[in-house]
Amino acid sequence: MNGQGACILRRDRTVLLECAHPGFAEARRQLSGYAELLKSPPAYHTYRITPLSLWNAAASGHTAEEICASLAGLSRWAAPAGLYEEIAEIMSRYGSLELCTCPGDPALMLLRAFGDSLPMPLEENAALTGLGLRRAGPREWLLPAAGRGLLKQELTRLGYPVLDRAGYRAGQTLSVAWSGGGFRLRGYQREAAGAFETGGGSGVVVLPCGAGKTIVGIAVLERLQCETLILTSSATSVGQWREELLRRTRLPEALIGEYTGEKREVRPVTVATYQMLTRRACKDGPFLHMSLFNERNWGLIVYDEVHLLPAPVFRATADIQATRRLGLTATLVREDGREDDVFSLVGPKCYELPWRQLEQEGYIAAVECVELTVPMNERLRSEYAYAGSREQFRLAAVNPDKAEAARRIVEVHSASPVLVIGQYLDQLEQLADALQAPLVTGKTPQRERSELYEAFNGGALRVLVVSKVANFALNLPDAAVAIEVSGAYGSRQEEAQRLGRILRPKPGDNKAYFYTLVSEDSREQDFALRRRLFLTEQGYEYAVRTAHSLMKGDQ
Repeated sequence: MNGQGACILRRDRTVLLECAHPGFAEARRQLSGYAELLKSPPAYHTYRITPLSLWNAAASGHTAEEICASLAGLSRWAAPAGLYEEIAEIMSRYGSLELCTCPGDPALMLLRAFGDSLPMPLEENAALTGLGLRRAGPREWLLPAAGRGLLKQELTRLGYPVLDRAGYRAGQTLSVAWSGGGFRLRGYQREAAGAFETGGGSGVVVLPCGAGKTIVGIAVLERLQCETLILTSSATSVGQWREELLRRTRLPEALIGEYTGEKREVRPVTVATYQMLTRRACKDGPFLHMSLFNERNWGLIVYDEVHLLPAPVFRATADIQATRRLGLTATLVREDGREDDVFSLVGPKCYELPWRQLEQEGYIAAVECVELTVPMNERLRSEYAYAGSREQFRLAAVNPDKAEAARRIVEVHSASPVLVIGQYLDQLEQLADALQAPLVTGKTPQRERSELYEAFNGGALRVLVVSKVANFALNLPDAAVAIEVSGAYGSRQEEAQRLGRILRPKPGDNKAYFYTLVSEDSREQDFALRRRLFLTEQGYEYAVRTAHSLMKGDQ
């Protein structure tokens, strides 16, 4: 209004945030609650206010009035005509449709409409009538209970998210108690578990790696006292969940099952991998283990690393809407664009805590992020010039001169445990040889992986080279330096996971270092800008330096 604000509002619901403005940090904090960061060049960051970002804000208790007041306070000039009205209209849709069990007939669901607007007469939508939806009154519809998930999915796509009030089955009871021994939940972990419980029985908790999302999951299990299915990203993560359950609760070992490629245990608390659920005997064959969802009377399903939930599991998730569902993740970003499906089928965001807030409170390490540009030699530059776009990215990513830059970083941080992370196996094999360090890939046997992780955690191994397995849960709390030598194009999700490998608190100054090596004057630099979007939104800043400066001894 007065020409002094940090932001410029646009009619298309994008927001430009001036990076040099003294109110930049506060504006970024506020915008992260209801907008998505699209671009982060040095001068202005670009955010977009989307229906999903507004509905997640509404699910967290924010109102349209609060968001419009925030924008008014941040804006340099008056908002474009109609912007605030559009935000209010989008947010009003959250809660305009409510789903509950039909009184007197539990096999049916009753959908009620509130407010004045709907996209169309619902019974005229072919996808909805295909689910058996039929009108029951002026603003009421009936449908078979089996269509509960698909109805929510379709209505979210139409722009009208459904508040699911149909309730959840209790599941088979299970006595779960904390083990004691002085262990106490951190305040935010207790708040997260409470937010899920008060949210009704479905929702997503967003916390950074190292903040104890596993503990939040166990806290919800302890509150609900029911048999639970836990789905996670890898056999390593299965083992970590099992260890935490045994350490933090009084559950006997016989009640905790592992369902992986090596074991098929279905017990009152069962931890399985997404890979097992999506396994088939042949490419077009049925999924062999989806029946796990119905093996027991589960009262809770935990989707760990919900941002990695494979597409086939969405169908299963749509079919089990009567079971309470908890999603755990460091980022709601999905590179396949299925954030809407997580919202409708697993649940809205019910709790989130900014990464930098946890850093300030000492719960995670402070991280210095550095993008190190590495020149391409004359031969590689010539090959790059005549290659296609995909091949150009690969050539830049596997630039052999990155090996010397990585070696120098390891030398600079000679007293710290170092992870070297990359995408291309031939590059990683060469790096492992150059650094005289072991390599862990998806083909490394689970027992060998466990031995290497134990050696790294115990201090017997200082440098470890890892492939995309570093994108998933790895319990390497002492890792203080991460060197990313290549990645999956512009994956924001992957960047967040990789930085998360070094977030556990560190002794002394509680500081860690994240280096990403990028070939100079290449397509890899463009993708690097996108990769770091999510972390930029969390308040991390990347210092851009050259490999030459590192060779001179600059850190």
